Amino acid sequence: MMPEWPVELRHGAVLLRPLRRRDAAAWRAVRAANATWLRPWEATSPDASGPPPTFGQMVRSFTREARAGRMLPFVVELDGRLVGQITVSGITWGSLRSAHVGYWVDQRVAGRGTIPLALALVGDHCFRALRLHRLEVNIRPENAASLRVAEKLGLRDEGLREKFLHIDGAWRDHRTFAITTDEVPEGLLSRYEALRARR
Repeated sequence: MMPEWPVELRHGAVLLRPLRRRDAAAWRAVRAANATWLRPWEATSPDASGPPPTFGQMVRSFTREARAGRMLPFVVELDGRLVGQITVSGITWGSLRSAHVGYWVDQRVAGRGTIPLALALVGDHCFRALRLHRLEVNIRPENAASLRVAEKLGLRDEGLREKFLHIDGAWRDHRTFAITTDEVPEGLLSRYEALRARR
């Protein structure tokens, strides 16, 4: 089932919506304010040459990929303010029906449950609306904040992948966390809220 795009997902004060060209100023401001904090976790290209894409080029590329059913690029808003991104990438159909999810968030709102909630919303959308079977999140072992996101959602730890992704200028090890739709018949959001209530 090809994903509809654009789509918005909301729960309480958190809204996930497509990135738009008019987001340029707010997006740049958040990224600039968090440059040092995000750098150790940012994907880089081992053979980068030439300037990075402009914001407009990035939005056009994301929109094209989303309409083709290969990704779901969402802005994360909290109380109406842009505070990050969460992107479902590498969507594979056929017999695999899988994808991986990446995200970043403004340090000023980190630890408040915004990203676990966003990931739960994305997971439920992928499992219910798109009928994907499996989602995975790949996290550097040193990224304590992201490891807590996986823990808060009860994702399954599938172990270490050595030199898995090019991050911050070098090939880095990652731990892979995954979940399949049959593991959360009640939905990932319901699981997150139940686990949070127990804490």
